[in-house]
Amino acid sequence: MAVMNAIITVVGSDKVGIIAEVSALLASHKINIADITQTILSGNFVMMMMVSFDNADITIDALRTILAETSGKLGVEINIMSEKVFTSMHRI
Repeated sequence: MAVMNAIITVVGSDKVGIIAEVSALLASHKINIADITQTILSGNFVMMMMVSFDNADITIDALRTILAETSGKLGVEINIMSEKVFTSMHRI
């Protein structure tokens, strides 16, 4: 099976627990965080993660649905796309 990586972005008002909630959700489905960056821009929380589905027990589409529920609970916007799609979209 080919290595499947994805990019997750999280944007919204900064509050305690965003990283913990998203990380715990990923860990519960055996999704590894390969790289992560986060910052606060003008009071807005911005995080980007590269995740690996190598040992995941869930598909990217199923995770997208769960992340949509989580985004509502946290009051942030969460998006996920395959690394290949992300790279193609951002190639100059």
